[in-house]
Amino acid sequence: MRRREFIRLFSSTVVAWPLTARAQQPTKPAVGFLGLEPNPIFVAAVRQGLSESGYVPGQNIAIEYRWAEGRTDRLPALATDLVHRQVTVIVAYGTPAVAAAKAATATVPIVFDTGADPVASGFVASLNRPGGNLTGVTVLLAEIVPKQFELLREMVPTASTIAFLYNPTNRTLAEPITREAQAAAKSLGFKLNVMQAKSAMPSQS
Repeated sequence: MRRREFIRLFSSTVVAWPLTARAQQPTKPAVGFLGLEPNPIFVAAVRQGLSESGYVPGQNIAIEYRWAEGRTDRLPALATDLVHRQVTVIVAYGTPAVAAAKAATATVPIVFDTGADPVASGFVASLNRPGGNLTGVTVLLAEIVPKQFELLREMVPTASTIAFLYNPTNRTLAEPITREAQAAAKSLGFKLNVMQAKSAMPSQS
């Protein structure tokens, strides 16, 4: 993740959001985190951005964490809860969380970090002029898959079969990433074994 870029983006969103938009918010601004699971590095980056802008959690700013414990179906309710709590800004980590936050509010500013194309996903109007209440950063995961396969060919030139894992619960990314992987594998002469990975840990029998 482009840590310093995100810190600057997030800090400017909290500090510079129009006062009229804050008029209906509590006196102490509140940041709402939303995601499938906690990401300590991501959270630390945001908290550093707050600190560099003069915000100290528990003193002049509040933080609300809403993690869905890996369950995409829980995100809409968690996003709605943050809106009802009148947070000043929602920090959405991951594509499913961004989609849930966008569906929950058209007024609360949302700063996102996603691997999907935010334009194709309908999150923003364009990359240079996002419009609406969403802005953020993306690593365009689907678009870099061919390059990953090319690097793999250079690193292991004798490889003939690749196991490709993807998360089928991430509907925004699953299809384009798999499509790019299949095309790249065919182009480079790899046999591709596509496998689903729905959780970080294998289920216990």
